[in-house]
Amino acid sequence: MKARLVGINHVALEVGDVDEALAFYGRIFELELRGRAGRMAFVDLGDQFIALAGHRTQEPDEHRHLGLVVDDKEAALEAAREAGARVQGNTFTDPWGNNLQVVGYEDVQFTKTPAILSSMGLDLAKTDAARAEITRKLGPDAAS
Repeated sequence: MKARLVGINHVALEVGDVDEALAFYGRIFELELRGRAGRMAFVDLGDQFIALAGHRTQEPDEHRHLGLVVDDKEAALEAAREAGARVQGNTFTDPWGNNLQVVGYEDVQFTKTPAILSSMGLDLAKTDAARAEITRKLGPDAAS
């Protein structure tokens, strides 16, 4: 089973080769390609997307990372290991030196609307701690 991408925390990802990156990430996540333009590919994340930009020239990053929200954190990390990525905690490093932190949807303090979750074929719940934080920030109706 592969983890489904649910959302993003922040976006910035350059890779050496877009086709290789799509193949690599396709071994870890279910990908839906939104489109391509030049040296870029756009991958859907429900009502969001991420751009993979080719021809990375800088050295691998040590601290900068991309935070991805998934429906199954453990499945994503196991698939990353199987794809040959170095995994430390809930972060893995891709072949181009990008660090990707994987966070479970149940633990994040944002919600997808029921319509977005339904369109993604997902029925996900939040932990009590995440619901409490959402309620503190946005009120009781926001955490449902």
